[in-house]
Amino acid sequence: MSQHPEQQYLDAMAKAWYGGDERIDRTGVGTRALFGVQMRFDLSDGTVPLITTKKIFWKSAIKELIWFLSGETNIRPLVAQNVHIWTDWPLDAYRKATGEDIDRDAFERRIVEDQTFAGQWGDLGPVYGKQWVDWPRYTPTGEEGLYKREEKGINQIAELVDMIRANPGSRRLIFTGWNVPELPGMALPPCHMTYQYHVANGRLSGILYQRSCDLGLGFPFNIFEAAVLIRMLAQQTDLEPGELVWMGADTHVYSNHGHLVEEQLSRQPRDFPRLSFARKPSSMFAYALDDFVIEGYDPHPHIKADVAV
Repeated sequence: MSQHPEQQYLDAMAKAWYGGDERIDRTGVGTRALFGVQMRFDLSDGTVPLITTKKIFWKSAIKELIWFLSGETNIRPLVAQNVHIWTDWPLDAYRKATGEDIDRDAFERRIVEDQTFAGQWGDLGPVYGKQWVDWPRYTPTGEEGLYKREEKGINQIAELVDMIRANPGSRRLIFTGWNVPELPGMALPPCHMTYQYHVANGRLSGILYQRSCDLGLGFPFNIFEAAVLIRMLAQQTDLEPGELVWMGADTHVYSNHGHLVEEQLSRQPRDFPRLSFARKPSSMFAYALDDFVIEGYDPHPHIKADVAV
C-alpha cells in the first residue's frame, strides 16, 4: 500500500520538532528547523493537497490567492471578507507606533469602517501580489544614469500564461516575489518566493521554492494555494494538471507549537479532496470564490496556534 502523500508533511514536522536545529529567529519566539526539504504531490487525479490532519479554512486560502492576483497590498479587502491571515503584522506596527493596546477585532473594525485609517495602517507595502502583477518597470530619462519609474509595471502572471501557451518547452516559465530593492518596504518579505512551471505530455507541473516555511501554520496554506495555482494555469492554457514539487529552505516549527505538532502527529491522514471549477473564467484575474468546488474534504478538527509576528 502506497504512503499517503500527507505523510511527507507529518514526517517533516516530526523531524523538525524532535531533531531540528534550535534557532533564535526574527520573531524572538524561536524555532526548531530543518534546511532543505522536498515534497511531491500528484495532481493528475484531480485531488489537491489540502491537509486533513487538521481543518484548513480553504475558502480563506482561495480569497488570499485571489487577493494576491489582484495586486492589492492593503488588508482591507481581506478583512471585509472575514479573512484575518495578514492582520497581525499591521496590528503589531500600529500598537508599537501608537502605544494603544487595541485588540484585533477592534483594529479590523476600524480598517473596514474607516478608509483613511485603512490607508494609513492597513497597507503591507509591496508584498506578493504587487510583485506578481505589477513588478516595477524603469526606463531611461535621457539623462545619464537617471531612470523613471513607469506608471504600469510588469504583470508576471499574464506574461507567464502567454509563455506557457506560446513556448511550453521554455525553461523560463517563472515568476517571483523577491524584488531586492523593495524588500525593506514589505511588512514581510516573500516566504513562498519563486514558482517555476514545466509542460510535458499535455500536463502542467510546478515547483514552489520557499526560503522560509512555518510548518505549523503556513505550509498548509502555501501548498494548497500552489496546487490551486497550477490548476488555474492549466485551465487557462488548456492543459491537464501534473505534479507539484515543493522545496523548502529554512523549514521550521515554532517553539510554542508543540501542542499542535503532537496533536497532528497522533492523527491519521484522510483522503485528499478533489478540486473542480464551476466555469472557465476569462483570465487568471477573473476568478471568484464560487468558481472553486472542493469535494470530499473530511478533515480532523482545527488546532489553534499563535502566529509569530
